[in-house]
Amino acid sequence: MKLFFAIALCVATAAMAQSSPAKKELVAKILRMQQPSIERGASIMVERPAQKIMQQAGGVLQNRVPPERRAAVAQDVEGDLKKYLEDAVPLVRERAIKIAPATIGPLLEEKFSEDELRQLVAVLEMLESPVSRKFEQLGPSIEKALAEKLDADMRSVIEPKVRALDQAVVAHLGGSSSAVGPIAPAGPVNPTPSLGSNSVLRLPKAMGK
Repeated sequence: MKLFFAIALCVATAAMAQSSPAKKELVAKILRMQQPSIERGASIMVERPAQKIMQQAGGVLQNRVPPERRAAVAQDVEGDLKKYLEDAVPLVRERAIKIAPATIGPLLEEKFSEDELRQLVAVLEMLESPVSRKFEQLGPSIEKALAEKLDADMRSVIEPKVRALDQAVVAHLGGSSSAVGPIAPAGPVNPTPSLGSNSVLRLPKAMGK
């Protein structure tokens, strides 16, 4: 029994030693610096189920809604989606920021020493420097340049493969015409979508006007 209490006392003492006012201040600073990322993660959590619903709605719209009503129904669905995001995203973002100190904070205090926390703050500050921000702003131009060159180099290689896949799918479905539509006209693609896009949600083409 004495051994048990001795072990418990050692564990409690070690746990208390893991935290300090300095560490708490550093963790609080890190959380403030990471607030955009926390909010972005919360938004993705809200958008994910909506994205699945929209994908399912696209199939229903294509297969069950008469063509003459698709544009109107798609507009109604888009309105529902917008309302959901406007209602849910702010709520979840606010909650994420509120609970971050009690959830992320103890984890950082446990896993990082005070010196490591100071180094982490320095790294985050560097990422927020003007030079780092300039590089981040250049991201879309970098992606576009790579995508355009990749498209130019590989389109002639990939297009025949896409046509072969299209024909194979049509054959399996027993159709006489393309089941997936014609090959898209030449144009760059974005191989690395930016996290800064307005929304990860996009209605399927069948739901467009």
